[in-house]
Amino acid sequence: MRTPRTLPVLGAALLALPLLAACGSKDSTGSGGDRVAITATDTACEVARTELKAGETSFTVTNKGDRTTEVYVYGEHDGAYTRIVTEVENIGPGTTRRMEAELGGGTYEIACKPGQAGDGIRRRITVEGAEADEGAQAAYDREVEVEAREHELAGLGGFTAEAGEKIEFTLENAGTTEHELEIFGPDGEEVGEVGPVEPGATGEAVVTLAEPGTYTYKCGIGAHADKGMKGTFTVG
Repeated sequence: MRTPRTLPVLGAALLALPLLAACGSKDSTGSGGDRVAITATDTACEVARTELKAGETSFTVTNKGDRTTEVYVYGEHDGAYTRIVTEVENIGPGTTRRMEAELGGGTYEIACKPGQAGDGIRRRITVEGAEADEGAQAAYDREVEVEAREHELAGLGGFTAEAGEKIEFTLENAGTTEHELEIFGPDGEEVGEVGPVEPGATGEAVVTLAEPGTYTYKCGIGAHADKGMKGTFTVG
């Protein structure tokens, strides 16, 4: 009687399992989400896939340009793509960073910002599936750029907000000494700050403007506020 030849068949089947797993379109790290490559240069923002499924998405951002860049995912709000869903900043030339997002069905714009300034180079993507709650997707509502100079905090003139808004304050130090941005609520208590930023560098902080009223801001380093680095804005 001949012995059944089952072991070679079983071994071949086991060897095939890793190959079958590798053919999947999901993240092989086990997170179960889509992975999408973004290549940023000084003149382009290339997105490997522009049609995605709703759910967890992991963007792998590679900067092939000569300037430090940042990448944002914007959702639609009141007919414009201004609602920040997620972001990754300070991506140096030749480096790669990860950016995670939970995307509901709809359209979005991905913006690569060479030099970390301006509206960026934008690419539209479409996500198929159930729409997610707008508030649940937003890391913050909008970004406000402030420039520190001797002795001025420029960019908050005319700025207003609605109670409950989450604002990312970005402080670019265009001066020659360290500067910071401290923000105080109507009761005089500090609600957030961008800590000390070296000349030529940029810092940021997300601040929730919970209560209506008049807020004050200043540079808390030395006598900078007394020299003019201060002001107020209104939250309605």
